[in-house]
This record gives sequence, structure tokens and C-alpha cells, in this order.
Amino acid sequence: MSARDTDWDGVRLHVVTGKGGTGKTTVAAALALALAAGGRKVLLVEVEGRQGIAQLFDCPPLPYEERRVAVAPDGGDVHALAVDTEEALIEYLEMFYNLKRAGKAMTKLGIVDFVTTIAPGLRDVILTGKTSESVRRKKKDGSFVYDAVVMDAPPTGRITKFLNVNDEVSGLAKVGPVRNHADTVMKVVRSPETAVHFVTLLEEMPVQETMDGIRDLTAVGLPVGGVIVNMEHQPVLTEDDLAVAAAGALDTDEIVRGVKAAGLEHDAEAIAAVLAGEAVDHARRTALQRREKERLDSVDRPRYTLPQLSDGMDLAGLYDLAAALRDQGAA
Repeated sequence: MSARDTDWDGVRLHVVTGKGGTGKTTVAAALALALAAGGRKVLLVEVEGRQGIAQLFDCPPLPYEERRVAVAPDGGDVHALAVDTEEALIEYLEMFYNLKRAGKAMTKLGIVDFVTTIAPGLRDVILTGKTSESVRRKKKDGSFVYDAVVMDAPPTGRITKFLNVNDEVSGLAKVGPVRNHADTVMKVVRSPETAVHFVTLLEEMPVQETMDGIRDLTAVGLPVGGVIVNMEHQPVLTEDDLAVAAAGALDTDEIVRGVKAAGLEHDAEAIAAVLAGEAVDHARRTALQRREKERLDSVDRPRYTLPQLSDGMDLAGLYDLAAALRDQGAA
């Protein structure tokens, strides 16, 4: 597979969303690494102010500026930007109203918080606008500064409202800079160059939110990308053993004999009981994962699977996830 032979050729803005706890920030970072592999330059944007990107790449908290945070396999670069809403609003005022000095005064008076509270649609326009500007930005020779941009976006329950900024600003402005800016953002968001990817676990609620989110995006004409199943647990028992464990029919005497054969004579019965309980839990989780996979089969979108990392998440694990995404054609 070549660096360009992926499911998302032509896509330059990858929006990553998912229910809280599914690992969407981790997946967004891994996707950025995967896209950058082979000498490409990718920007990873964080819009929720949690500094999750800095933690993943083991670097100090990110300032409101683009800076390199990682080197991808085969020489690519990942840059990151943690969007600060207050700074972005001041930048916005300066760009469209030449009010930078007034903007700084506004922050001291708390008016920035007031504006973004009474008009949350404006906040979303600013955040999505900053990202779409990065997608459009070009060098003097006419080439794009970034080959791709990955946005670690808000959770699934808010993603449609967050991206559909035209509806959000309809009550704020019919004409003028705000409206023009929103229209420019929507041209990027609705274009074939954008894909919104959903991160899920193989559990009932995340899968349901994923399916609901895909339905909602489709209803308003926003581009749905792929479904990324994160932290899948691989079965460690045979099919026969899984069936026996799920039925609660494990031969505990046999387990006790196995424990003793392993040299654990002391408390063998207690150890066997714990192992039997683990086997039952594993069988139930495996059955749950299979059921949720079947539900996802009804979603006609590319699907990628990332494993549960046995050693936990660290920088090396992030590169492993990036490799898995590339191997499956996601980048």
C-alpha cells in the first residue's frame, strides 16, 4: 500500500469525535501520526482546552501557536495547536473588525466569556474557523502548508451542532463578517475534503451514540467518514471454552488441578475461583463485543479496529496505533 493509497484520498480535514471515554483524543493523535508518515506535514488541532495532546506526546502544555510535537515514521512531521477560545476571539476581532486592542480590553472585563456564553454559536464558528483556516492556508508557491489537518473535536452528542455553524449563527448575523466567515467555514466542512470519523468502544452506549451521530450528520448533509473501534479485547479462550464459561459450566475441579500442576499448591481453590470468575467475565465481554459488532455492521461506512494495549498508553503505543491505522487503509 502506498502512502496515498487509502480510504480517504483527497480528504484534508479529518474530524475525530466519539463519546467521552472512548479515547478519541488518542485516536486523533494516532491518526495524525499515520497521515504524516512518509514525509507529510500534518496539523493536530485541539479545541476543548484539555491539553490532551500535550499529555499524549509527553510535552509541556501547548501555547496558542502551532509547534512540532512528533516525527512520524519515514520522516513526516506532526504539528499541534491547542486553540484558546479567548485568544482566537481576539484574533477574530482583529481580522474582521480591526479591534485587537479593544479585544484585549474586553478580556479584562470578562466580556469574552459573556459573548461566548450568550452566543455559543459564535464560539463554535471561531473554533471551526481556526481549523478550516489551517486547511486552506498556502505557501507562497501555492502549495498547502499542511498536507492534512486532524481535529480532536467535541464529543459525539455535540458534534453536529458544533460543525453545522451556519445554523448556529443564523440568529446572530444575516450579513457581514460573521456570516461571511461562517459561510467560508461551511464550504470546507461540507466539501469532499472533509471526513468526520467516529471513535467507539464495543459497548452499548458508545455504539448507540455513534449510530445516532452518523444519522444526525447525514440528516444535515455533513460528510461522515469511518468508524474506529478502539480498545478491542481479543478472545484468549477457544470457542468451546467461551461457550462453557458463558453458560457457567466451568469444571472448577479441573481448574484446581491445573493450578496445582503449575506449582501453586497453596490456596489453589481460591486461585481457581478467581480464574473461573475471570473466564466468565471474559466470555460475557466477548459476547458483548460480538453483539455490538453486529450492530455496527448496519453502518455502511469503513470500519477500523484498534487493540487494547496490554502495557497501557504511552508514546510507543501511540505509534503502534498509527501503524495499525495505516495497515487498515485509514491513512
